[in-house]
Amino acid sequence: MAGTQRQTLKKSDFFFELPKELIAQDPLEDRSASRLLVLDRQTGRVSHHVFREVADYLKPGDCLVLNDTKVIPARLLGERQETGAHVEVLLLKRREGDVWETLVRPGKKCRPGSRLVFGDGLLHAEVLETVEEGNRLIRFTYQGIFEEVLDRLGEMPLPPYITHKLRDRDRYQTVYARYEGSAAAPTAGLHFTRELLDEIEKKGVQIACVTLHVGLGTFRPVKEENVLDHHMHSEYYQVTEEAAERINRTRQAGGRIVCVGTTSCRTVESASDESGSVRPGCGNTEIFIYPGYRFKVMDALITNFHLPESTLVMLVSAFAGREQVLDAYQEAVRERYRFFSFGDAMLII
Repeated sequence: MAGTQRQTLKKSDFFFELPKELIAQDPLEDRSASRLLVLDRQTGRVSHHVFREVADYLKPGDCLVLNDTKVIPARLLGERQETGAHVEVLLLKRREGDVWETLVRPGKKCRPGSRLVFGDGLLHAEVLETVEEGNRLIRFTYQGIFEEVLDRLGEMPLPPYITHKLRDRDRYQTVYARYEGSAAAPTAGLHFTRELLDEIEKKGVQIACVTLHVGLGTFRPVKEENVLDHHMHSEYYQVTEEAAERINRTRQAGGRIVCVGTTSCRTVESASDESGSVRPGCGNTEIFIYPGYRFKVMDALITNFHLPESTLVMLVSAFAGREQVLDAYQEAVRERYRFFSFGDAMLII
């Protein structure tokens, strides 16, 4: 984007009115029974479907890209050892060994040196230091295996707009989740069942799994009015040789790369060179996609309906055009679609 254009990209340009009652509080019993809004980005045409009909829009020779990250029960409720005051810790990223970068509430009371206790002493922690944006580095001590202790004490880190308690923690997990490390689910993938994926593969659609551990950026709103002043947090990703080969082979044969979720999109766009060839490997990405970005790999996107003024709405707008996306969102509001993590889906082709 040219300098003059960059200065006009305002956060408020991505605002839309959303009635609170449209924020989905619970997952549907049948994952694939969600509604699906299909947006043709060439014509702007919108049509309405059931999610399992997504298979009708996939063609033999396409490649569906899934993010196989697994959400950890990253929300810990405990108390400060000194006072017994309630404390909540959200695990964001393992730095090394038993040291984690975390989000702590209330943060002001948890200064370096503070000691925390969880589960009647099954897990202890010490605040080591305060890092960027007020996050805390915490060292945990425990008996046994950390993952087993966490599985026993931790809760699924549902976003703050979900106020209902999750009855089955597997419902905030995709059916293909494999590698633990996320602080939030890649929610576009929650609509897929094993049966639907089998049906898609039988059509001759390739499936490639990449990994991006969803981190703090999911919870951080854009605060700056100038979107370009927003800082994206880094997230770890990995692309195997097999996944890179499947994606590249599909592109060479003229098939489409259909990303499931903004995290899959950000992974393949981060891992590709300027020609759009995806390279195997792992690393951290801070890629921020907003209008003006030239997509190198992705040809179609399956995604949920996102928060107003969020980086996710900006990514979708970069792909399908801001006005078309906001028009489609207004249509979704009129048609009473369910929004956000447990909500309905959108296919942009």
